[in-house]
Amino acid sequence: MYKRIIRPLFFCFDAEKIHHFVFAIIKFVHFVPGISQLTKAFYKVNDDRLKRTVFGLEFDNPVGLAAGFDKDAKLFNELANFGFGFIEIGTLTPEGQSGNLKPRLFRLREDSALINRMGFNNDGVQSAVERLKKRNTKVLIGGNIGKNKQTPNEHAKDDYFKTFHALYDYVDYFVVNVSSPNTPNLRALQDKGPLTELLSMLKNEMTSMSTHKPILLKIAPDLSKTQLDDIISIISEVKIDGLIATNTTIDRSMLATNKSQVDAIGAGGLSGFPLRDRSTEVIAYIHEKSKGAFPIIGVGGIYTADNAIEKIKAGASLVQVYTGFIYEGPSMVKRICKGILKAGI
Repeated sequence: MYKRIIRPLFFCFDAEKIHHFVFAIIKFVHFVPGISQLTKAFYKVNDDRLKRTVFGLEFDNPVGLAAGFDKDAKLFNELANFGFGFIEIGTLTPEGQSGNLKPRLFRLREDSALINRMGFNNDGVQSAVERLKKRNTKVLIGGNIGKNKQTPNEHAKDDYFKTFHALYDYVDYFVVNVSSPNTPNLRALQDKGPLTELLSMLKNEMTSMSTHKPILLKIAPDLSKTQLDDIISIISEVKIDGLIATNTTIDRSMLATNKSQVDAIGAGGLSGFPLRDRSTEVIAYIHEKSKGAFPIIGVGGIYTADNAIEKIKAGASLVQVYTGFIYEGPSMVKRICKGILKAGI
């Protein structure tokens, strides 16, 4: 029903507008007594064989919702009912910012993909904290943190410091986002010097806190092998808890969509099916080179159980979805979990 009727209807409208419309509908429907329980009963797969213990946390299943879908922590309680093992909010910055000019979210239907240049649009970390205080789900919540656009890279640590401390009491793990292509010069923070400095600061802050919460690094798929080797070295040196591979790509070489259409869209990060192979390559390379020294969350081009299993076999301990959830619909997580059980992974 979703692919035949609902998705074609949604795809008639602007991608960002329909995203907010769907949020409003889901929020409204969940005010009806019993809807949360019914949604959970229909979409959630309850099976102890799906449980995973990673980073010292216990996940009900290995399929999570990637950052960017619920940027401001407005819908995580309701989204938890769709069967996710964990949900990542953000990217959040210290101060609210409007992001890049609209339109900034585009569908490439022929490729089952999206291009976005959102630009860390969010209401600011304190607004998210107020919503997180109303958390009523046991599903694990990750906090994806970044820097404000106007903050120069030499002061980026200050932004990550502020967001880390604001979120500490309200999330179960942290993700350091230095890999979005939509904030000018952000990816320069992936270079060995500034990245080591940033992660060391956050690691030191965590050691002073009462309870350890995992710190993960989210990387781009566009890094060279030399850069990936640096990432492995930094994680081993600083001893953060793991990695998310990968963010969106700026590469357009694998697209079936007409080049003139892609050129007309302009800059932005590409996500979805075209990213599948590259993200898997990055996962496999890092897992092999590091000899499995740290856990990896695999994300990029996951639409089916086979796609998720491919990531797990490459070395991922957990997986995340975003674009696939938009194209495949709300039953996607259930299908993936059942496929993982069938495969005995």
